[in-house]
Amino acid sequence: MGVITTTLAVSFAGYGIISVAAPQLLNHTSSEEITVPRESNLVLAPALVQTPDWVTKDFLTPNEYSRPQTPLVKVNGIVIHYVGNPGTTGQSNRNYFEQLATTQDAYASSHFVIGLEGEIIQCIPLNEIAYCSNDRNSDTISIECCHPDAEGQFNSMTYDSLVRLTAWLCETYDLDPLTDVIRHYDVTGKICPNYYVEHPDAWEEFRRDVAAAMNAQ
Repeated sequence: MGVITTTLAVSFAGYGIISVAAPQLLNHTSSEEITVPRESNLVLAPALVQTPDWVTKDFLTPNEYSRPQTPLVKVNGIVIHYVGNPGTTGQSNRNYFEQLATTQDAYASSHFVIGLEGEIIQCIPLNEIAYCSNDRNSDTISIECCHPDAEGQFNSMTYDSLVRLTAWLCETYDLDPLTDVIRHYDVTGKICPNYYVEHPDAWEEFRRDVAAAMNAQ
């Protein structure tokens, strides 16, 4: 998988804008402003929610570039992303987040990554923020999804796991999938997840599928 170096504008709250080199391995690591804390906050929020046993926990090593341990105190929504790199695996995308502690190329992470075989990898505990959804990092849970081609449509295994996970999160946090499940696009206008921005009918169908999965539980 090739690396394209871009410039990432990073906003330190109250400290202006700096630029760092970012390998464009994930869709949301291209040039855009991301709010990050000046220092890691090691105080965790209370009431950590444990994920079901069908989720593989592979937490990132605490570090300021992908897991700052900043508390996520309130969950007001779920943000859906696509990785932007056709054919890459869930584990490789999780490992990209992990290596940022060493490379220091970007500030990026996600609570979950869903792979092409429907595997769900949890990268960040649910009482900590992830660097995925810009100014909604502080009150949302993020899900990155792998996809087989540049169009960005999720295959059936990835899609089914996304519906299952999103339904569980909505149940857990008392969220309405028809209003509280959003795309990265709905936060910043970025074309992510690509297929579900270009095909809004497919996006609405996904949200209805999540609602149906909640009702079936």
